[in-house]
Amino acid sequence: MEKISILIIEDNADIRESTSEILELADYEVFQASNGKQGVDLAIKHTPDVILCDIMMPELDGYGVLYLLSKREDTALIPFIFITAKADRIEVRKGIEMGADDYLTKPFDDIELLSAIESRLKKKERQKRLYSSNLTQMSNLFQASNGLDELKKAFDERKIKSFKKKQIIYYEGDTANAVYLIISGAVKTTKMTEEGKELMTGVHSPEDYFGITSVFTGKEYKETAEVLEDATVCSVPGEVIDQLLYKYPDIAGKFIKILAHHVIDHEEHLLQLAYFSVRKRMAEVLLRLHTKHPHTESFEISRENLASMAGMAIETVSRILSDFKDEKLIDRGAGKITILDAPRLQKLKN
Repeated sequence: MEKISILIIEDNADIRESTSEILELADYEVFQASNGKQGVDLAIKHTPDVILCDIMMPELDGYGVLYLLSKREDTALIPFIFITAKADRIEVRKGIEMGADDYLTKPFDDIELLSAIESRLKKKERQKRLYSSNLTQMSNLFQASNGLDELKKAFDERKIKSFKKKQIIYYEGDTANAVYLIISGAVKTTKMTEEGKELMTGVHSPEDYFGITSVFTGKEYKETAEVLEDATVCSVPGEVIDQLLYKYPDIAGKFIKILAHHVIDHEEHLLQLAYFSVRKRMAEVLLRLHTKHPHTESFEISRENLASMAGMAIETVSRILSDFKDEKLIDRGAGKITILDAPRLQKLKN
């Protein structure tokens, strides 16, 4: 059986050798490069299963290595892990935006190293299954579209990335450089008011897009995107979307419909905030979440998120949920809400 191969790109000889020794003891085949340029050459020559790469290196730094390899079809999808002494938000964000899959902060022990690699290998294997099963879902979104093949190709060339609950995909004010499509899980988008209060602008589930408005209307994301439930997400650069929209009017029409639905949803939400009682607003929010989880009666959501969606205080949310439970409209437990009587909630909303 062919061994799994790991490429280490690190200019510090001690770190490079000790990391290589750990990996070889774990039965991995290891290639070593002492600078970025040599690392790119070895990656092209051997196409390793995982790349570990330092950031600060002579000749070509880690960001340059990642950029060059991401442009090649044979190396673009190799899991890429930065090993670095820098772990501040700016460095992490820069690497993630460029397509890095993970970070290991020096000094790291053998358990951290092996866990990170095993995690990436498992996700790489899941990606293969996701591509085959979920490209069908993507195709369904664009049936009868002359641009279907090009759109699928755009998604094929990008990694399907996994995000944990509460992980930030992008912050309000970050450069709007990609449109996102949810494969599994859920993502919420929020805006921060001048008073520092968080207002939820949307909850997105599988087959939903987010980030579209920001990419189309400006240079910055207009909201923060945070993972509500563990999610897998695929993104396509804004410039690629622009080219597809220009070339294929039918795809443009579908995006226009998506944006129109977003506008309608936001207008309805504003009317509800202005005119609905707190009970009606909570009923509407619960029903909206219920439709986002069509295959189950239960869903997990915090009181803070409910308050953000409904535009009310957390204490008010707790009181109304308790009332709804007493009225046998819902059940609550272990952070989950179960809808017991959707028709009655609908009547209450109306």
